[in-house]
Amino acid sequence: MTQHSAPPEAAQSRGSAPGPSRRGLLYGAVVGAVVIFAVVLGFTFFSGGGAGTDPSSVAAGEANAPGELPVSSTYTTVEGAPADPDPAGRTDGLVVHPVRETPVHDAPDGRAIARMETTQFGDTWLPVLAEQPGWVQVLLPSRPSSSTGWIRADDVERARTPYVIQVHLGSKTLELVRDGDVAEQWSIGIGKEETPTPTGRTFLLGAFADENQNYSPVILPLGTHSPTHDTYGGGPGTVAIHTWPSDDVFGAAISDGCIRVPQDALDQLAEVPLGTLVIIDQD
Repeated sequence: MTQHSAPPEAAQSRGSAPGPSRRGLLYGAVVGAVVIFAVVLGFTFFSGGGAGTDPSSVAAGEANAPGELPVSSTYTTVEGAPADPDPAGRTDGLVVHPVRETPVHDAPDGRAIARMETTQFGDTWLPVLAEQPGWVQVLLPSRPSSSTGWIRADDVERARTPYVIQVHLGSKTLELVRDGDVAEQWSIGIGKEETPTPTGRTFLLGAFADENQNYSPVILPLGTHSPTHDTYGGGPGTVAIHTWPSDDVFGAAISDGCIRVPQDALDQLAEVPLGTLVIIDQD
């Protein structure tokens, strides 16, 4: 899976609702130069393939300048990143986009442990877990899964998403929640016992298509990683949501960690702004 995608159409004003649909971008604009860019990235998820190289693992040390810090991305491990304090908690839907490359700290006015770039899969959008004067705490896309960091509030723009994606591994269902109410629910495929889908809070990191596969027109990578695969098929073991050609996978523990959904679910999830919270539990 190797094709990269366009950014989310989230609103940019404070407290505003997300903007127009991303469907036209995802199904129309993910071609040409976008394909070439993604091929260079060599991004791979859990649908097939063999062993690859290990993802990079970096320590922040005492570097302070943004350019000297490790990038927090789905390819990296950031040491010293605080764990999510409430892995099952919902937020008020606030998401932020770094308007410039900015340091990530382990606490407000704390040690700089990484840097966040403005783009990863299109624009970078991250869910806000907490705020302190001048600071926002966000979920990070890097390993360890469910790690967090603090970014200066002056370095981000804000939007709000009305959605939460709730994944229940026990019942093998996915709920799309809007404004606190379940809007849609689907039966899904999840990770096998030996390669489980990780639990906890994560978020929609991006969206892309891959002309080299035929199982899903769009793939939605999340900001979390397999607990058993350090790398997979040449990629960094990132968990994603995607569809599948046959319906027998739905309601089954059958994947290498990814979440397989019906096509109509993928169509609707592709409309959800990036940065939207995804909560995976054992219910």
